[in-house]
Amino acid sequence: MSNELKEIAQSFYWRVGHDMCVIEFAGQKWPFPYDGASILGQRLHSLGISTELIENCQKALNGEVQAFEQCIASRLFLFTMTPVNDKSGSVVGVDVIAANISQYKKSEADIKVLKHHAESILNAAGEGIYGLNLEGKATFVNPAAERMTGWSAAEMIGHSIHYLHHHSHEDGTPYPQEECPIYAAIKDGVIHHIEGEVFWRKDGTCFPVEYTSTPIYENGTLVGAVAVFKDTTAQKKAKKDLLEAFDEVAKLKEQLEEQNNYLQEEIREELAFGEVVGTSLPVRRMLEKIEHVAPTDASVLVLGESGTGKELIAHAVHENSPRRDHPLVKVNCGTLSSSLVESELFGHEKGAFTGAHDRRRGRFELADGGTLFLDEVGELPLDTQVKLLRVLQEQEFERLGGEKLIRVNVRIIAATNRDLAQLVEEGSFRKDLYYRLNVFPIEAPALRERHEDVALLAKHFLSCAARKFGKTLTGFSGDGLAMLEAYDWPGNIRELRNVIERAAILATMSSVDVISLIPKRLEVAGADSQQLLTLAEVERAHIERILMHTRGIISGTRGAAAVLSMHPNTLRSRMIKLGINITDVIAAKH
Repeated sequence: MSNELKEIAQSFYWRVGHDMCVIEFAGQKWPFPYDGASILGQRLHSLGISTELIENCQKALNGEVQAFEQCIASRLFLFTMTPVNDKSGSVVGVDVIAANISQYKKSEADIKVLKHHAESILNAAGEGIYGLNLEGKATFVNPAAERMTGWSAAEMIGHSIHYLHHHSHEDGTPYPQEECPIYAAIKDGVIHHIEGEVFWRKDGTCFPVEYTSTPIYENGTLVGAVAVFKDTTAQKKAKKDLLEAFDEVAKLKEQLEEQNNYLQEEIREELAFGEVVGTSLPVRRMLEKIEHVAPTDASVLVLGESGTGKELIAHAVHENSPRRDHPLVKVNCGTLSSSLVESELFGHEKGAFTGAHDRRRGRFELADGGTLFLDEVGELPLDTQVKLLRVLQEQEFERLGGEKLIRVNVRIIAATNRDLAQLVEEGSFRKDLYYRLNVFPIEAPALRERHEDVALLAKHFLSCAARKFGKTLTGFSGDGLAMLEAYDWPGNIRELRNVIERAAILATMSSVDVISLIPKRLEVAGADSQQLLTLAEVERAHIERILMHTRGIISGTRGAAAVLSMHPNTLRSRMIKLGINITDVIAAKH
């Protein structure tokens, strides 16, 4: 054997003759308990060599090359036994090379540990990971990829990943493999990062993904690629929710700005609504109804003559309802032209009609979560009544010129001074809308039906006027208060308030003069005279009128004392003092 071969053997070498005797030896260290020189000429059987080694040597003498591993003295050797032939081709011996491979095996074990550690990391990753060869077939699939796609590693390894779950776009159109960025990395050797595509699961559903395809090189040669992907469903939902939140914030901002503008207009109108003023029986009955219906979401129809405070009733219902923290939005249907009423109620999109330069929210949107007060509802055009009925039923509508369906949560309070039932018979008001609005009617009593409240109202309006005009006003001069009580107020509370405000403007002292401002013609029940009456005459006429109304009944809930908010005995005393006889009053009525 050449010295070069012996050097390659590193551990030791010997040649065994046909008789199994050692005829040549070389090596740095003999692993057996003999030195190298002492084994020459010795039979292998006498050297304590293992049976496996002797048997393999015998096989080599028979012409078969043998190779096996064996541990000797805590070291692992790789034995190679090659037959030695003479010129005639006959086997005359065996060359035995024993290489110490202990260090190599240790390195190999370390590599396996590192490989196992790396695979453990890949398997623990939350992202899906594929290893691909140059043919685009999977060589590695981690558990996350299995979970996300529904395909097992066994079903994917050795197959084209593209045709399993990247074969189509989200809309179902084909996605050719040659256009796939994952496989592009195998062709061009460039990293590809993609968003906005989908992978398809085994069950036929798809999910949005973000993935990166990275080429793999070994010794400068492209050998494949690794694809790392993640399910972006949660991120897409979060982004969508964020955009919707931004849109909602913008919508609320716009709504709040419009509500603020609306409320500023309401403040400038100086409504002076705070509470319902009055203690008369009609007012107490009205307040009882407000107390009952306010906590509900039932539609309310306020009926009454002009100037009786129907809007104040609407405010009272709203302020005592769960919607009090949201706006009460008013629409005066009688002041809107038929061409603008829909835009006012439902809003309009930009360009919906000539002059619609911007999108505008309607009163229904402004009142979302609160209450919409439709004043003078009997003046609505019939075509608008149809749309209003739909909103009341479905709580949804489209803006004028728009297609988007807008949902709202609005309570309706309507008011009118007209006889809606009569309008229904005439065909100018829809019967179904009438019944939808008339869920809970409340009547606003005329001021002539609650004369005992005139003094309270007059003092209340005087106090409001004093604050409004910055004056110190303490009362009414002369018989002013009595004259106010004696007047029938065909214009109701609005007329009374206007008279008080005019008197406050003209006042030069702390007491205001209203007598000169009351219309010349006094409508005093039971008196035909148009001359001014004394306070006693006014009181007598008023009590007689109430007695005529109650048909002479003094006590009880329907008696004159209840109407006048007086104790029955007190009323009888006043009647005696004023010379009022019930029999005469009843006879005068008939």
